[in-house]
Amino acid sequence: MADSTFLSESIIKTWKTGNRITCYLIEHIPDEVWTELVPGYDKKTVQMIAGHLHNARCMWLKNTGNKAGVTVPEHVDRYSVSKKEVLKALKVSSAEIIKVLEYYLPLEKNVSGFGLDVVHFLSYLISHEAHHRGQIIMVCRQLGHKLPEDVTYGVWKWSKRAKEAE
Repeated sequence: MADSTFLSESIIKTWKTGNRITCYLIEHIPDEVWTELVPGYDKKTVQMIAGHLHNARCMWLKNTGNKAGVTVPEHVDRYSVSKKEVLKALKVSSAEIIKVLEYYLPLEKNVSGFGLDVVHFLSYLISHEAHHRGQIIMVCRQLGHKLPEDVTYGVWKWSKRAKEAE
């Protein structure tokens, strides 16, 4: 049987790594792409996708964080938020997500407001962000701003990003 302390620490470290990967990508989005329209959409921009990542975390914090005593951060304005503001907001929302994870880890019950256990919740959050990271990488290519390979491969370098997240 796995050591529950090790497992709990691994879950928190996994979230921190996933957050670092999201931030790493946003740090490397070319400024000229930030507010360009996503091909196929009338109003959506990379800026809006990045803002959505934080705002979705806020929604989940509102739904799941009551018992964990979290502070739900303010949403960002997806239409005007800067990269610097998104990165700052992601740092805040990540810290609050950790509080939810830490609260539910020892309880061995479903996350209230989510309906499944903490590992499913973590997996959902990371999958959601991975989906949007892929969108951002594709949009950059579609707009003629293919990201350097060290960035596109960098989102897959979990060991390196994990060290950066410590």
